[in-house]
Amino acid sequence: MTRVNNLGSLLESLQERTSGEKVSVGAMLDAVGRRSYGPLLLLLGFVSISPLTIIPGANWLVALIILLIAAQIVFGKKFPWVPRRILEFEFPRSALLQGVEQAYPYVCQVDRFLKPRLAFLTEPPFVQLVALICIAAALVSFPLGLIPFGPVLPGVTVLLFGLALTARDGFVLILAGLGLAGSCYLMIRLWERLVG
Repeated sequence: MTRVNNLGSLLESLQERTSGEKVSVGAMLDAVGRRSYGPLLLLLGFVSISPLTIIPGANWLVALIILLIAAQIVFGKKFPWVPRRILEFEFPRSALLQGVEQAYPYVCQVDRFLKPRLAFLTEPPFVQLVALICIAAALVSFPLGLIPFGPVLPGVTVLLFGLALTARDGFVLILAGLGLAGSCYLMIRLWERLVG
């Protein structure tokens, strides 16, 4: 099995280890390694900013899975669990591959930046704090899903958290926190627009 330790290996796994016209959530999780939290969050963050999210309800489904995975980190579950009904949900594989192709030009720059540093931030108790922030990002995605490209910032936040946990890069965790702050600002502006 391909070991996912950065964004490049994630994209390669998604290309090489999925097949057919449609790809299920379970197949994508299996492609990156269903027993590790970092690659799973990395995958979910990538999916949440990919063309897959043009499918109605896909943003909310991804946010729901993020909530489920992050909650298990908070409660110290050793291996992540996802309900069978969610695992069986299918996306067009062409949309997944389109996202992979669009991401490739940026992958080398992102992966070159990653390295183990401030690694203590990726271990307990800080990893539980990271999970709580992922939960916040997922919750913010629900209202932002009502506006075009609204869930992109929360998705980038989760993507960065997944990268940080996978590469043991605490500095990227700090960047992800800034992404969440931007997401919250967007949600506040949306709320002001709705009630104003």
